[in-house]
Amino acid sequence: MRKIILYILGVLVLVLSGWISYLLVTQEKDKRPAPKLQAKTVFVDTVRNGSIPVRLSANGNLMAKQRVALFSEVQGIFLGSAHPFKPGQAYRKGEVLLRIDASEYQASVQSAKSNLYNLITAAMPDLRLDYPEIYPKWQAYLNGFDLNKTTPVLPEMASEKERYFINGRNIVTTYYNVKNLEQRLGKYVIRAPFNGVLTQADVTEGTLVRSGQSLGTFINTSIYELEVAVNKSYSDFLKVGREVQLESLEASQSFTGKVSRINAAVNQQSQTVTVFIDVADPSLKEGMYLEALIAGREEENAIEIPRRLLTEQGEIFILRDSVLDLAEVETIFFTDQTVILRGLEDGTTYLSRSVPGAYPGMVVKPYSDEKPAEEVSQNLQN
Repeated sequence: MRKIILYILGVLVLVLSGWISYLLVTQEKDKRPAPKLQAKTVFVDTVRNGSIPVRLSANGNLMAKQRVALFSEVQGIFLGSAHPFKPGQAYRKGEVLLRIDASEYQASVQSAKSNLYNLITAAMPDLRLDYPEIYPKWQAYLNGFDLNKTTPVLPEMASEKERYFINGRNIVTTYYNVKNLEQRLGKYVIRAPFNGVLTQADVTEGTLVRSGQSLGTFINTSIYELEVAVNKSYSDFLKVGREVQLESLEASQSFTGKVSRINAAVNQQSQTVTVFIDVADPSLKEGMYLEALIAGREEENAIEIPRRLLTEQGEIFILRDSVLDLAEVETIFFTDQTVILRGLEDGTTYLSRSVPGAYPGMVVKPYSDEKPAEEVSQNLQN
């Protein structure tokens, strides 16, 4: 009898324990309701295929189209110029850039000219007796001979007798020696070949200038040239005379240039073609960094989107019934910020802003202007 009572008590304890456990589990489920699935709000846009112009972007530094590196061909003391020989000094065409002391060399030129004058003078009596018909011509030449001016051109010799006579007196040889000396004398004064500005000055007044020494750099500030490299695959629509839009580094200034030259050779390492663009504007300075936007061909049935929307596999996220999916596209052209592509049908909804952690099959909700701002912000944070 005792065993039966203990058996019954054991069964009752097991039943009571199971019932208590069931109550505890049921109450725990009631306290912890199942989480609700909340869709993340995303920004979307609709595909509208059309004609998208391809704009090539290239950059480079401005260089003066007319640029002269000044070197001395003679030696002497730098005496001065029409203006202070300093960087930034403007000169007009024909003004003296440098004047080098030529007093010693000028004396040798005067000596050579005097020697030529004496040779002709010594030949005049023989000319008067043997060739009276040409004597007046040479007498007029002597009358116009001035040692302080440039040596005049010798009279034209019409006959062989006259030529033999003049050459026999060594007059022609001496004349060309004098002209050679006069040409070199002119190199002691350097004049501005065009209106421009001195951008570099390597000498100062009073210093000794040696032959072959660099003196400075002189540029024309009225027109500049921009050298850019363009991919050879897009060089077919570049033509001389085509207008090009130029922008400064901060995009605060814009200019209009024109293609002046196109190199016929392709760079073997970079596979690019060098293009030279002329641009003129008073605000331009040599060395400025400019970006050239060259309009190319137009791609039909394409769209342009930010590059960040493109995945590493060349796909973009589209929306199908509030669910994200990946679509393959054909990329046509990349810029620094955007990409031109085709392969999406008109009306297709795609993500217009990147979504961290996005994956195919993710449930999302398109952003609506009517949605309260606090709710949108909360959903974006989630």
